[in-house]
Amino acid sequence: MTVKLSGINIFPVKGLGGIALDQSDTTTRGLQYDRRLMVVDRDHEFVSQRELPKMATIWTGLIGSQLEISAPDQESVCLDIEPRAIPTRLVRVWASQVPAHTVSAEADAWLSEYLGLDVHLVYMPDSAERPCNPEYAKNNEIVSFADGFPFLITNETSLADLNQKITASGGAAVPMNRFRSNLVVSGAAAWAEDGWNEITIGSAVFRAAKPCGRCQVTTTDQATGEVRGPEPLKTLSTFRDTDKGILFGVNLVPVKLGTVRLGDRVEFR
Repeated sequence: MTVKLSGINIFPVKGLGGIALDQSDTTTRGLQYDRRLMVVDRDHEFVSQRELPKMATIWTGLIGSQLEISAPDQESVCLDIEPRAIPTRLVRVWASQVPAHTVSAEADAWLSEYLGLDVHLVYMPDSAERPCNPEYAKNNEIVSFADGFPFLITNETSLADLNQKITASGGAAVPMNRFRSNLVVSGAAAWAEDGWNEITIGSAVFRAAKPCGRCQVTTTDQATGEVRGPEPLKTLSTFRDTDKGILFGVNLVPVKLGTVRLGDRVEFR
């Protein structure tokens, strides 16, 4: 069976809702616009759905060169998708400290009121370079504000197998959006991604860096912001628990930049 690209997703603001696309350009940091913005607290530490699952209920959308941020029963706020300013502070995401700058007092106020926490929206400029983990990124690859790597790919058939196991034990199936992946493929065998090394999609080429260990964010309903747990982690842990975590999906780094489109043939070697 031909393996095809069935989903393309970007998350312009780390932790907020994503945007499904028909096509996207790849960059050294990930898909264009993916996770270049991030919400930080007053100590300049990133906040995510791990602490604030309500972040899932904040939607993002692209309107020309503007990013729209909205939520249920709220007026939306817009800002430049690529704001221009000189970095004014160091922000922390996991173990990385990254130069960034605030972009919109209006967005800061909007997010703070909606989330009930004093927060700021910051942008990673092109001048900031955050390295991937050198244990897995062999060519000094860099990443946006994503957890660790520029791209995350998942397999529809693996999700179908996982959901069959979940429902067989009385649980409710989970959608792919729980895993917040950039690239989704159809037509591959279940768990075939464990053996992928180099992946070509459209004019872009990627290298598998490491399998993706999953956290409690996968237990949050991405439509309502409700923590539904314990699935999918409960079932995943019965057959995908390793020394690299409870695995679903594969982190990728770029080998050749290009454009990916829905329906593109996906090839492996």
